[in-house]
Amino acid sequence: MPRRLFKRYMPSPERIKGNKSLRFLGKLIHDPNLWHLNRHSVACAMAVGLFWAMIPIPMQMLAASATAIPVRANLPISISLVWLTNPLTMPPVFYCNYTLGAWLMHTPALQMPDEFTLHWFTQLLASHWQPLYLGSFVVGLVAAAMGYGLTRVYWRWWVQRSWRNRQKNRGQTKP
Repeated sequence: MPRRLFKRYMPSPERIKGNKSLRFLGKLIHDPNLWHLNRHSVACAMAVGLFWAMIPIPMQMLAASATAIPVRANLPISISLVWLTNPLTMPPVFYCNYTLGAWLMHTPALQMPDEFTLHWFTQLLASHWQPLYLGSFVVGLVAAAMGYGLTRVYWRWWVQRSWRNRQKNRGQTKP
């Protein structure tokens, strides 16, 4: 079951509950529903994590955890998916988001620089933040919807396949 795959790589609830950066959530993170691995909680976690990964804000992990709590999404998966946009992947992902936003707003897009610098990024944010956030919001919504839907479909397929295999194995063991 996909549950075993997630459990293998997930940190323990005690480790996350002891994280200093999440202490502001207090007793909210002690809700056992945030740690369950079922089709609903994992699919919601995929949606939450993928959405916030596409939004260029500081402290994306806090936004993902604050969103995961009310929707009862799996907290560790929500938080870990935010790291899809890490320092290596951020420039191309956010540039693609910006290009999409510029296209949606019918404005000319900035050209990709030869070298990614902090100056270029701050110039982009100062003068072209609307296309960046529009594109990021659209990509975030699409990624969240796809992550939710594909997780639900995959989970259901896996359960049905396991069920068929069990039925087949029961039929073979009987004389």
